[in-house]
Amino acid sequence: MDLDLWLTVVAALWGAAAGFLVPRPAYRLAVDPDEPWRDRCPEGQPITGAARGWLGPARSPGGIRYGPSVLLVPPVTALLCAGLALATGTRPELGVWLLLAPLGVLLAVVDFRVQRLPDALTLPLAAAALLLLGVAAALPEHAGEWPTALFGALALGGAYFVLFLVNPNGMGFGDVKLALGLGAVLGWYGWSVVVLGTFAGFLFGGLYGAALVIARRAGRRTSIPFGPFLIAGAYVGLLIGAYAA
Repeated sequence: MDLDLWLTVVAALWGAAAGFLVPRPAYRLAVDPDEPWRDRCPEGQPITGAARGWLGPARSPGGIRYGPSVLLVPPVTALLCAGLALATGTRPELGVWLLLAPLGVLLAVVDFRVQRLPDALTLPLAAAALLLLGVAAALPEHAGEWPTALFGALALGGAYFVLFLVNPNGMGFGDVKLALGLGAVLGWYGWSVVVLGTFAGFLFGGLYGAALVIARRAGRRTSIPFGPFLIAGAYVGLLIGAYAA
């Protein structure tokens, strides 16, 4: 089997396995800001298992599934990881993208459900991105630059913070913290990729909001989850940056 094809298959299998574990933490984290993380399934039984109940299938003792659909999340995560493998090839940063992709899916799911980007996910994403990219930068055949990843995180986080100060109703502080991780990932391949991924995120969010208004499911002042579109835009930018590197 061709090496690139083999790598894509492995990445897809990894994405499917990781995506299978997303529904449980998504269910636990999808709560309002003033509420604690869920520790019981819909039947009222305590959620237990590996890593104190965060890892494992989202199924109650009575056999009832909870959280986002297990038939949807694993295939989507598998496709995302396969796309990253196709664009990146055998370069060492692929390992970083594959580790971070399920976390991005988890963030998108939680934000869609409760319009919240928990600090327990956004801040570790930024730290993990910079740490893992630092490791990738020390390996041969990498195609990015770690200093640009660092400056990309600071620049995008700072820009989003200014937008938050100007219009807190349009840009949540969770989006600001998410921008740190996305800026690091995009910055790895250069400033043009940072601009491209950021523009794509705003474009996707604007199109989604316009579609809701046209369908009369929302007004111009209706709040929408912005995080999933920032993540989608960063994914598109990352694919293009990895392919062109």
